[in-house]
Amino acid sequence: MVSYSYAPQNVCSQHISFELKKGKLHNIKFVGGCPGNLAAISKLLEGADPKKTADLLRGNLCPGKPTSCADQFARAIDNALAEPKKIENS
Repeated sequence: MVSYSYAPQNVCSQHISFELKKGKLHNIKFVGGCPGNLAAISKLLEGADPKKTADLLRGNLCPGKPTSCADQFARAIDNALAEPKKIENS
């Protein structure tokens, strides 16, 4: 499992972390933001394909903002997928 961390910009959430294991998303956590919505996103996306997830969430915006926590999560996934392959420990 490989862990990733992301500092979102221009949203209420201050931190996003998640893991990739065997090409799937796991242990998605948001610090700050709208707790109910972000907890739901985390539960719904557990075990999801990261590329499909990023494509689904990218471009979802909060009213009056150029981004959202979901859009920032898509960016975090994009960054993780663009990194050179890390060796998974499990």
